[in-house]
Amino acid sequence: MRARLGIAPIAWTNDDLPELGGNTPLEACLSEARAAGFSGIETGGKFPDNAEELGPILAEHELSICGGWYSGTVLGNDLEAEKDRVWAQLAMFRELNAPCLVYGETTETIQDKRKTPLHERPRLDDDQMRIYGRHLTSFAEWCAESGMPIALHHHMGTVIESEGDIDCIMNWTGEAVDLLFDVGHLAFAGGRILPTLERHVGRIAHFHAKDVRRTVTDQLDRNHESFLDAVLKGAFTVPGDGDLDFLPCVKCLADHGYEGWFVVEAEQDPVQAPPLEYARIGFQTMQNHLLEAGYEILDIHKIDSN
Repeated sequence: MRARLGIAPIAWTNDDLPELGGNTPLEACLSEARAAGFSGIETGGKFPDNAEELGPILAEHELSICGGWYSGTVLGNDLEAEKDRVWAQLAMFRELNAPCLVYGETTETIQDKRKTPLHERPRLDDDQMRIYGRHLTSFAEWCAESGMPIALHHHMGTVIESEGDIDCIMNWTGEAVDLLFDVGHLAFAGGRILPTLERHVGRIAHFHAKDVRRTVTDQLDRNHESFLDAVLKGAFTVPGDGDLDFLPCVKCLADHGYEGWFVVEAEQDPVQAPPLEYARIGFQTMQNHLLEAGYEILDIHKIDSN
């Protein structure tokens, strides 16, 4: 069993909250990610948007793209228009051998709205989910045929947030729609982590290792406080610093043959949580869990050099 460890750049720079790391240069993010031990990094707002520019920068830091967020609007957009929207990012990811596009449904999302409380997030009934699932499947099939699969990211503040949302959309989509399983977002949403993972493990193509601080999430006033309020209060942290146990998830994935990226992600204030320090905590925690579960942890650059 083989696995790779990557990290998201949101610990250094938060695209939705520019006051968190807005002045941090990309160089700092990449050099510290590699120094912490990671061989891959997801993309973010400060990354070049073309392979010709980004490829040499990643090579200089001995990093690979291990995914990256795409703000999808299949729910509220014409399918052909959505294909045009995604094409440049899809082509870049394909050229740089990324494993997938991280698809987040951002139609009517409140994840980036500081003044919109958590309880006002958009919801779909079963009929709406069925129609959405059919359209998302068509989009995912086209992306895969174009050389880049998608992994659907359940995310706070979106139409796919809760355990029930995950079950419903997986029921109404075809096999082309893989799932990104994010432990922290599911915990924040009040979902049962291991049962949900076990139900959908066969369609999981990407894994986000994000921890939560229960003292923050459990005390939020969700009728008045927003997702970004929760971030600023310190709702998220890296594995090894929060309240979640990732080992059962890692063992479940190993038992079902998952071989792919485990991506550490935690949006935090870089002043309060120095990114390199916390990246090292996350790396060490996940490395220990992966080894205990029987994984061999690969450095993709060593693979490429053989």
